[in-house]
Amino acid sequence: MLEDPYYLIRGSHLPEVMKKTVQVTELLQFGKATNVQDAVRQVGMSRSAYYKYRDVVKPFYSAVQGQIVTIALTLRHVPGVLSEVLNTLFYNKANILTIDQSLPLQDVATVVVSIETRDMSNIDDVLDLLQEIDGVMQVKFVGQS
Repeated sequence: MLEDPYYLIRGSHLPEVMKKTVQVTELLQFGKATNVQDAVRQVGMSRSAYYKYRDVVKPFYSAVQGQIVTIALTLRHVPGVLSEVLNTLFYNKANILTIDQSLPLQDVATVVVSIETRDMSNIDDVLDLLQEIDGVMQVKFVGQS
């Protein structure tokens, strides 16, 4: 067993202090706060709490940035759906490494795409965009390497 394992948990289940830690980090990263004191004041937390959690709480997209990520999609068998999926990945700066598509059965096909996320800003946003495409029935994050 790993000495200090990682866990993937929904944001809605995180304690408030951890959510605020991520908010402070993002304020600093995107220049919306000039320093830590300013950022913690904006979100309503103490500096000591921020420093306690800043190195251990990160949004999912930052953990997979620069990694190879595999996504499984369930698509309706209609013209243009796969093209729109690939275009969405392209426009969001995903480097597509592999595509594996099953033959459609009952007008549904499964596509597994491996992408490099080095130039992407937020994988969560891209997964949401993929889910919104007409003809995409399901989007699943399979794993990273």
